[in-house]
Amino acid sequence: MKKPVQLVVCALGALLSANAAEQPLLAIPGKAIYENKLAAAPGEPWKAAKGKWELVDGAWRGSENPEDKHGAVNRLPNKLADFVIDYECKFEGGKGTSLSINAAKGHLARISISPKLVTIQKDDGDHEGPDKAVIFARFAVDFAPGTWHKVHLEMVGDTLLGKVDELAVWGSHELFKQERMAPGFTVAGQSVDFRNFSVREAALNPDWEKVKATLPKPGEKMAAPPAPARPGAAKGGAKKPAAKAAPKTE
Repeated sequence: MKKPVQLVVCALGALLSANAAEQPLLAIPGKAIYENKLAAAPGEPWKAAKGKWELVDGAWRGSENPEDKHGAVNRLPNKLADFVIDYECKFEGGKGTSLSINAAKGHLARISISPKLVTIQKDDGDHEGPDKAVIFARFAVDFAPGTWHKVHLEMVGDTLLGKVDELAVWGSHELFKQERMAPGFTVAGQSVDFRNFSVREAALNPDWEKVKATLPKPGEKMAAPPAPARPGAAKGGAKKPAAKAAPKTE
């Protein structure tokens, strides 16, 4: 007669664990603004600016076109107030991907993900100063190809919270209070898959200060980025003069 009791206890434990995982962080999610499982071929209202976007095995796949000399980009042309975004991604050979949020002019914030590094930051919106990028955290990871990862972004007022799987950080900046728009995916290389995308309205969690105390402070988690290959290094130890860096693209 103990088995039913054990089953009830196990089920209750699982339910409590699930509820704990869904506890609000910065935001209390509200009404759905947009939901798409990304299980049909890419199309309206999304705007694919660069790269190849296709349906593969029931998910969207983004791939960079080498001739573009620019990462693949696909954006949802929505203006956003305070919001929560969720989706999943997995690497299928791609070098990197990001969830990018724009301002009325220029970039605003992003979560950048590679198989070895997760970076959550405020973007450099003007590229000519005085605005500069601010990295809130860099986490070392080891993401194997073909494995799905959960991406979560909240913006309320002047504060952002980014989370990839269980890695989370927050950061604040005055520019986050401006109009936000055009959330979208970027892909470097070939390829990255996406599924289960949603945008919800958000309100500030009244317990945010308590939650914030449990999270890394901005700048506290700063894993070293992978060392770049030395440009022009010749075999046998001799060095060629370094070539000039190619101009950046947006």
